[in-house]
Amino acid sequence: MTISRGDGATLRALIVDDEYPAREELRYLLRAFPEVEVVGEAAEAAEALELIRNIDYDLCFLDIKMPGGSGLDLVRELSRVAHRPAVIFVTAHPDHAVEAFDLDAVDYLLKPFDEPRLARALQRIIERGHESIDGEDDAPFDKIPVPSRDRTILLEPDDVLFAVAAHGGSHIVTASARHLVPYSLAELERRLEGRGFFRTHRAYVVNLRHARAIEPDFAGALQVILSHSQERVPVSRRQVRAFKRLVGL
Repeated sequence: MTISRGDGATLRALIVDDEYPAREELRYLLRAFPEVEVVGEAAEAAEALELIRNIDYDLCFLDIKMPGGSGLDLVRELSRVAHRPAVIFVTAHPDHAVEAFDLDAVDYLLKPFDEPRLARALQRIIERGHESIDGEDDAPFDKIPVPSRDRTILLEPDDVLFAVAAHGGSHIVTASARHLVPYSLAELERRLEGRGFFRTHRAYVVNLRHARAIEPDFAGALQVILSHSQERVPVSRRQVRAFKRLVGL
């Protein structure tokens, strides 16, 4: 199996997992991808940090729960490293996805996973380009992690109708559900940048792809009517001109 890199270069990868069989299994899966060369392994966070400080890796496959320090702690330490590799978490624990993506992880693979799922994770790194390999890219995340009682839902941005500010975070509204998430609207804007979302109001971010009609509101403001929803999203007077420009009015 191949991934589309384009420039012919190889991604230099480090595998960090305290379980030897898990490292061997990942090595085996990566043999299907000539674009990736495994050039290092570590069994704990401290060992991995020392390797990363001395060797320029493009990519780090990182477990979360390890003796002597977690993978999440290691990623926090990487902010002080000159060449920060892109990070793909590889773990059996689904309950850390929100924190992982907040630390700019490229992907979050739940064990066990197969070759096609690994290919999608690698392709995300390629699509981010060289800047993301250095940890400097601000490209949007492919999914929005939504914590629930016993799991973390990975929500597709295209499924989001709008988001509205709430105490302690925001509500993300889809056609079938309303999710309370611990992200401010400003954080959601960053995550959704470049995906057709617009801040219509200080308390609302709307997915313009789902807008089906516009109605006038009082004092020069507007309301957006969305597909698959009975709710109307306000457009403040301050945002009306920019909103009209975006929708071609």
